[in-house]
Amino acid sequence: LLNDLKITLIRTSKVGKTSLIMSLVSEEFPDEVPLRAEEITIPADVTPERVPTHIVDYSGTDTCTSLYDETHMACIAVLMSMPQVTSHWIPLINERTDKDSRYIFVADMALKHTNIIIAQINTIESSCSAKNLKNISELFYYAQKAVLHPTGPLYSPEDKEMKPSCIKALTRIFKISDLDNDGILNDNELNFFQRTCFNIPLAPQALEDVKNVVRKNMSDGVKDNGLTLKGFLFLHTLFIQRGRHETTWTVLRRFGYDDDLELTQEYLFPLLKIPPDCTTELNHNTYLFLQSVFDKHDKDRDCALSPDELKDLFKVFPCMPWGPDVNNTVCTNEQGWITYQGYLSQWTLTTYLDVQRCLEYLGYLGYSIIQEQESQTAAVTITRNKRIDLQKKQTQRSVFRCNVLGARGSGKSGFLQAFLGRNLARQKRIREDHMSYYAMSTTYVYGQEKYLLLHEVLPDFEFLSEADLVCDVVCLVYDISNPRSFEYCAKVYKKHFLDSKTPCVIIAAKSDLHEARQYYSLSPLDFCRKHKLHPPQMFTCNTDEAPSKDICTKLTTMAMYPHMTQADLKNSTFWLRASVGATVFAVLGFAMYKALLKQR
Repeated sequence: LLNDLKITLIRTSKVGKTSLIMSLVSEEFPDEVPLRAEEITIPADVTPERVPTHIVDYSGTDTCTSLYDETHMACIAVLMSMPQVTSHWIPLINERTDKDSRYIFVADMALKHTNIIIAQINTIESSCSAKNLKNISELFYYAQKAVLHPTGPLYSPEDKEMKPSCIKALTRIFKISDLDNDGILNDNELNFFQRTCFNIPLAPQALEDVKNVVRKNMSDGVKDNGLTLKGFLFLHTLFIQRGRHETTWTVLRRFGYDDDLELTQEYLFPLLKIPPDCTTELNHNTYLFLQSVFDKHDKDRDCALSPDELKDLFKVFPCMPWGPDVNNTVCTNEQGWITYQGYLSQWTLTTYLDVQRCLEYLGYLGYSIIQEQESQTAAVTITRNKRIDLQKKQTQRSVFRCNVLGARGSGKSGFLQAFLGRNLARQKRIREDHMSYYAMSTTYVYGQEKYLLLHEVLPDFEFLSEADLVCDVVCLVYDISNPRSFEYCAKVYKKHFLDSKTPCVIIAAKSDLHEARQYYSLSPLDFCRKHKLHPPQMFTCNTDEAPSKDICTKLTTMAMYPHMTQADLKNSTFWLRASVGATVFAVLGFAMYKALLKQR
């Protein structure tokens, strides 16, 4: 919405422009009229639209440059007297201003040439008289209204119907407001919508009156005593046709739209400053919001989103935001559909890696509106500096990053997919172009649910960037059957992590195969002993069932407690305490969600 409004009155002298301005200010016809009135500012608190308004008196004796300056900066030009409007003023203004950024309002007693003007340019016409004090305030009110609540983007007078862009925006608003996704707005949803947009609820009788208006005009506008999408669109068409388009604009702007019916940058990308060495996570209330979004689209209650359910969820987005790689980044069911846990993991991943994109996506879902927050930034928690965590020897973070490095073919991708519960047979069914360099899921440490993000780093030893090295824990993977595989891990560790405070774990992958002697000066076990690392962790994804996640629990624990000495980490009692109940908590969490679904 505009912060202020500028109205320029244009015409040659002696047609009443200055008298009109003087009469507006003094509320009486002036006895003496100056050649030109000074610019007048009407404060916001005395205008119906609550917008400061500047009125400029343009004299026909001024230069064309002056005309350009005034009309170019004006939101609306008011042309006085009709005879030369079409022959002189409209062509002149068209030539010197941006046609998409200004409006023209024609005011005259005679109202001649009406059809010609409307055909040429979008105008509003009104008669007024300064001498009789007739319609003076109305003239400026409608001038304000033409700018602040334009009809053009919403409605086509020729076709007598809403424009496609308006229908698209209102359809998104309907879907967001349909909290249970049953295709109708019930009384509770209508009241929430009314309170959200207009700050007042509707009385029960008013609700019935609205629905009765729809019933009288269309057969499928009301269903099960609720408003359908067709009924919702009909109501807004009716508002516009009856000159109440400010109602529709209030709704559109509340849901983030600008005058071009595009979501504003301020709405989609609210400012969020992230200090150095801090990360971004979703807070508890945001997870509840995302759970409700999942719940309302999981029609068959199988705790997974089928392709059709996922498509329905993202209808409020301009395009599908998740590609096929997402299905190989988070947990899915046997059919390859994203599970409830996988859905939350993907949102957690986006928040951690690209918080601005997360804010944008939450904007499309209407987070700030449904949660009654000022912006999507309320959804995000910024963690404290990692150095403080190290000093205090404890962390409040819930998301930890593990960079996975290893030579080509060492088993890094298999390790990532195993974290998602996929054995080798299932991994072989994944298309190469659908693979992901990330895997995100939950682990349990001391009974606390934490997210672990595994990131496969490309094995270009000479070009490892700072981003490839920044993480909470490092996983160095080698193939026990390849005698040249471990050398890469040793070189990376000595070059980048020897003096680092980042915990490191070495994974002996493909442990189901015959172990070959590594072509390195030290065996993997001796290397770990020399550098006081935990012994190599044996791992294979060539199993009948889902591979074990024990190593991922250890990685998360080391990320949570980076200050722990290697002696502590080697202590079996420590690992027993850390991982106790992990399976129980995982099963319990899923069971609790199923129970909540049954209650709903």
